[in-house]
Amino acid sequence: MPLPDDLRDECSLVRDPAAFRGSELEAAAARRLDSLLKPPGSLGRLEEIARTLHVIQGSAPLRVRPARVYVICADHGIMDQCVSSQPREVTALLMRGFLAGGLGINCLCRSVDAQALLVDAGCAACMPEHPQLIRAKIAPGTADMSLGPAMSAEQCLAALRLGVELAAQAQRDGVRALGTGEIGIGNSTVATALFCACLGFAPEEICGMGAGCPPGGIEHKISVIRKALRHNEVAVRDADPVAALSAFGGFEIIALAGLIIGAAARSIPVMVDGFISTAAFVAACRLAPAARFYCFFSHASAEAGHVKILRRLGVKPFFDLGMRLGEGTGAALGFTLLDGAASVFNDMLTLESAGVVIPAGG
Repeated sequence: MPLPDDLRDECSLVRDPAAFRGSELEAAAARRLDSLLKPPGSLGRLEEIARTLHVIQGSAPLRVRPARVYVICADHGIMDQCVSSQPREVTALLMRGFLAGGLGINCLCRSVDAQALLVDAGCAACMPEHPQLIRAKIAPGTADMSLGPAMSAEQCLAALRLGVELAAQAQRDGVRALGTGEIGIGNSTVATALFCACLGFAPEEICGMGAGCPPGGIEHKISVIRKALRHNEVAVRDADPVAALSAFGGFEIIALAGLIIGAAARSIPVMVDGFISTAAFVAACRLAPAARFYCFFSHASAEAGHVKILRRLGVKPFFDLGMRLGEGTGAALGFTLLDGAASVFNDMLTLESAGVVIPAGG
């Protein structure tokens, strides 16, 4: 199914980063960094982050605040196959915990002065009204991907549009950096299937525990993913990316893909969280390959396979703390690196202002 005009236009707004390599924007960022009161290149990846932010934003000073994490939630039909030791009701339990301010993502966003908003993209339960809750339910969970497509093409497009609208709302609110978060019991199985379909991994190469597996659970989870890949083989082979995304789905994953595309189209940098959010990144890049330039990878998840996936994608995360909670927790911590890069770029003394004279040829 071809992308409708509105989503195709959104993808076309994502500027190709290749056009900026060697550009005046990139050169101006390099000159600024080399003029600072330090040995050239001595701040390592912070300087790389600053250069990328300058190209994304197109001007100085760099602005990465306010920052927001969207925690997008959904339930999954694949839970009918008992792929997790956690019951599907835990999705709703965690959502209530978020609205009470007591999840890991709430704590970490408070610690780094970032806003966290919860989005119901497709949960079975209904949450009460709350100022931090966005109700955008597409359906009360997906279908069982091991028996056929997880969602219809129309539902996939609705999830993409939801993500794009979240990015547009963030821009209207003056948000300067976004983080990806998710909640959904069963979504590590869905993400693994997406990685297999889009990147060519075998399930046993990257399948992990997720939120927890019963005894023998990994082998069962692998067999379920293989079954899903077989039942959706046509979608995997098809050049139509909407068909592949619909086959494995996850309303939260597809909505996060739309968020990444929408943010890139609006020159808003995105801090990608862990295993599940990386699947959303892969989905986004199937539709808008240039979106990868606007994404920073916060951390290497302890979830089995994530390091292999990051290596396949050719990206290096900021840190590895053995985390695998999801929710956007790594993304929240990653904002501190954007802060540091922007602060150095904007506020550090230059050699000239400090009265340092570099001899010609020195």
